[in-house]
Amino acid sequence: MTDNVEIDPVCGMEVDPAEAVGHSEYEDHVYYFCSKQCQERFDLGPADFADVA
Repeated sequence: MTDNVEIDPVCGMEVDPAEAVGHSEYEDHVYYFCSKQCQERFDLGPADFADVA
């Protein structure tokens, strides 16, 4: 794991971008996910989660 840690905006889990299952861009920000399910949920309604991160 690197020193750079992001927060999965759907579940709140810490995610190392180098080991993330996936990522999505929304409003010029890249969000990283711990699972495909979190990424799919985010992609269905990114505005619902973007302010969480």
